[in-house]
Amino acid sequence: MYYLNNTVKELKIAYIGGGSRGWAWNLMSDLALEPDLSGTVYLYDINYESAEQNAIIGNDISYHYPEYNNFEYIAAKTPEEALKDADFVVISILPGTFDEMESDVHTPEKYGIYQAVGDTVGLGGLVRALRTLPIFEDYARMIKELCPKAWVINYTNPMTVCTDILYKTFPEIRAVGCCHEVFGTQLVLADALNEIAGIKVYNYDDIKVDVTGINHFTWLTAATYKNIDVFPIYREFCEKYKDCGHGREKSKQNWMNRYFKCDQRVKIDLFLRYGYIAAAGDRHLAEFCPASWYMKDPETVDRWGFSLTPVSWRRDRAKELAARGARMVKREERFNISSSGELGVAQMKALLGLKDLVTNVNIPNRGQIPNLPLGAVVETNAYFTSGSVTPMFAGNMPASILGLTERIVVNQQMIVEAVQKKNLSIAFEAFINDPQNTLDMLTSRKLFDEMLNNTKAYLSVYGL
Repeated sequence: MYYLNNTVKELKIAYIGGGSRGWAWNLMSDLALEPDLSGTVYLYDINYESAEQNAIIGNDISYHYPEYNNFEYIAAKTPEEALKDADFVVISILPGTFDEMESDVHTPEKYGIYQAVGDTVGLGGLVRALRTLPIFEDYARMIKELCPKAWVINYTNPMTVCTDILYKTFPEIRAVGCCHEVFGTQLVLADALNEIAGIKVYNYDDIKVDVTGINHFTWLTAATYKNIDVFPIYREFCEKYKDCGHGREKSKQNWMNRYFKCDQRVKIDLFLRYGYIAAAGDRHLAEFCPASWYMKDPETVDRWGFSLTPVSWRRDRAKELAARGARMVKREERFNISSSGELGVAQMKALLGLKDLVTNVNIPNRGQIPNLPLGAVVETNAYFTSGSVTPMFAGNMPASILGLTERIVVNQQMIVEAVQKKNLSIAFEAFINDPQNTLDMLTSRKLFDEMLNNTKAYLSVYGL
């Protein structure tokens, strides 16, 4: 890596999970649009053929768009090849297969427990963590050996505990967990400003927000637009739509509509309950609350205006993306260059000293939220500048939302401890403490053992 006329040249980026047909394509597009960066992206994936296909697609960008020729893509055969001397490491992996994911999400349904996503918290999120975190321990050790000064950007869920185990394994690691959910909430606030106050917001990031909480259960304690306090406007918006929902996606006919639609009613209800803005999609927010509130059964979910996302949809989507990838490799379809809306590349630029950035990220609590446990990974705003990420002080989490959040934080810390000690008894304690678990002890044990058995191919580190 070197600098020329304030432009960073010859970066090495390691992409772990580089066979991805979603996140990897987003990164390729964002890098192509960034003229100040250039270098090589090493794509590592346990499915080498998928990484190789993405390397072809990435290198073909300059064929279709000659103006975008700033990065070369190489499919790495080993993670060591990708990580050696990397400047940045991006981690976006699917831990296991869709079979394991199907068990995470749908096995609890046999016991009357429903999950909208099942990848962050809830019973599915916990079991996913048990097979994901040992992989992250391995990567933390490899990063320590092969690229200890690299900046690590994690997109993998469960975001909080994945980022936590990186730091627990390699305390000096320079890692952040990135999530776009707050950006979606800023778009909702822009809708509120337009509908209630007649104020047109052209860029959602012009709405400045104070962020506190944990990933997918993040809260805004303040929001302003050009010195206008958005909270009173948002309250009027919530009162208007509390019964019917807002449904900003209703008019959009796209592939996400069926299972990703959201009428914002969970978000609205939480604001009217607590007075602070829940800053994630309703599908995620509902999973952090007691099951009886929003996910007692599919009918309850429907009344609240969001959806349970079946793994069958994810399987079908994966097939569609694979077919699209095959067409792009044959040059039957052109790669689409457009901004993904993710800030990973903007974070890289800031860390390289090209442009400072303030955004929400997941990093260990160093006091930015004093009344949550120190060291636990939390989500707040942070200041990115040359060579550093500094969390911004969010203050004590308001008492009204502290109880809900603290319970989850304690549970997440137990899951990390269970993985570190390879002790499934600790994991079971977290399992029975999850707010989505409505079962008695014996039935909980039966479900826990069934879910572990369904994913045992990835749990050998626990002696299964």
